[in-house]
Amino acid sequence: MTEIIVIANQKGGVGKTTTAINIATALAAVEKKVLLIDMDPQANASTGLGVTRTAKTLTIYDLLVEQAQMKDVIHPTFIPGLSIVPSSVDLVGAEIELVQKEGRQEILKSALNPLKKNFDFIVIDCPPSMGLLTLNAMVAATSVIVPLQCEYYALQGLSYLLNSIQKIQKSYNAKLQLFGIVLTMFDKRSSLCTQVADDVRQHLKNKVFTTVIPRNVRVSEAPSHGKPVLVYDVNCLGSQAYMSLAKEILEKSKEAA
Repeated sequence: MTEIIVIANQKGGVGKTTTAINIATALAAVEKKVLLIDMDPQANASTGLGVTRTAKTLTIYDLLVEQAQMKDVIHPTFIPGLSIVPSSVDLVGAEIELVQKEGRQEILKSALNPLKKNFDFIVIDCPPSMGLLTLNAMVAATSVIVPLQCEYYALQGLSYLLNSIQKIQKSYNAKLQLFGIVLTMFDKRSSLCTQVADDVRQHLKNKVFTTVIPRNVRVSEAPSHGKPVLVYDVNCLGSQAYMSLAKEILEKSKEAA
């Protein structure tokens, strides 16, 4: 069964897009067929994989407003086994255009259904909000991964996000599960980072991934080169952490199957 993983957090700057790109890359590296869908109008997942939009490039926006089918908006990347549905700034207006449309929360789900057999994993990078774009992603998904920066304010927003996931489970997608929380931007020299990590593990126990993503300058540099950090510098600490995280994801997927 295809695992459809949403990477979501309503707080920006937590490493959400970086996590989406590098999870997708790591899964493709172990010969899984992976589709990355960029649902964020900022299109950082697209540029982070070297995909720049031209006038002829069809994006997730064209799919959502029903001007293209899913097969038309899927584009190959330079990474074997990894395809992408890119985003564009046009997506900013999609929520307004779709607000009156019947079944607007199920557009992505309907579009993905015929293509699920073509991929082992579909990874969806969401905008930092709980609007219609994120709702579409969660209605289509089987699970959610939450990147959580190790800081005080991040903890405050986590309970809100988990409540939102529960509401979506009840109203739209009973199969949606919290896959796990991944601690990002971890600085072992900071006592606050360690305290936040301990608090999250204490409250959510096995829902927190063992792997922690460290603060790492190579991770920060990679997007400016249009590459995942796994391609930019495979030996750096950030790359090693994302490979470890992908291994955990594969193991959890096998257990759940």
